[in-house]
Amino acid sequence: MTQPWTDRLWADTEPVYAAILDHPFLAGLTDGTLDPAVFAEYVAQDAHYLRDYARALALVAAKAPTHAWTGLFAAHAAQTVEVELALHGSLLPELGLDPARLDEVTPSPTTVAYTSYLLRVAHGGTFAEGLAAVLPCYWIYQRVGEALVRRGSSDPRYQRWIDTYAGAEFAATVRTVLAAADDVGQGLAATEERTARGHFRTTARYEWMFWDAAHRRERWPV
Repeated sequence: MTQPWTDRLWADTEPVYAAILDHPFLAGLTDGTLDPAVFAEYVAQDAHYLRDYARALALVAAKAPTHAWTGLFAAHAAQTVEVELALHGSLLPELGLDPARLDEVTPSPTTVAYTSYLLRVAHGGTFAEGLAAVLPCYWIYQRVGEALVRRGSSDPRYQRWIDTYAGAEFAATVRTVLAAADDVGQGLAATEERTARGHFRTTARYEWMFWDAAHRRERWPV
């Protein structure tokens, strides 16, 4: 039996995921020691990220080879705006940030680099390449939520964030996307498959970098 494509993708990225779980940002979420100012920085940067992630999903939807996949990723683009930004809208005031003034928060170098990469691949690559590039954001967040919910958090704000990604609804969404990825991966030519896997590895690394940048409160050097 042929190994599912997503198994191969995850095997490439297992060390990155392990590094993510070991990052002090995530450790601080569960033990409650994460500085709320650092978490606020993360949420603000994530709001900027999600705007472009929704655009990348819309581009992936436009290139989908079936009507069902077009509908799936177009719906996810809309849900990203509606659901996740609604979470930010409730968290930001609790963290001392006015959602109406979010545009005054400058996207960090890592945010700009990550979103620029996503949009370039989604726009210039094939459907499979775009799907591989957007997949780590789905899959890693679901796996992180699943891991962190077992630990719990003493801070209700952090627990609410964890619960969002540990929930059954989000898990079902990710399973649907993984099934689509496995279907796509079955018919890829070797060159396209290698390129798509490379995009998956790159954006998985960007996931680690995104949490790290927020933890360091990264700023433009000049």
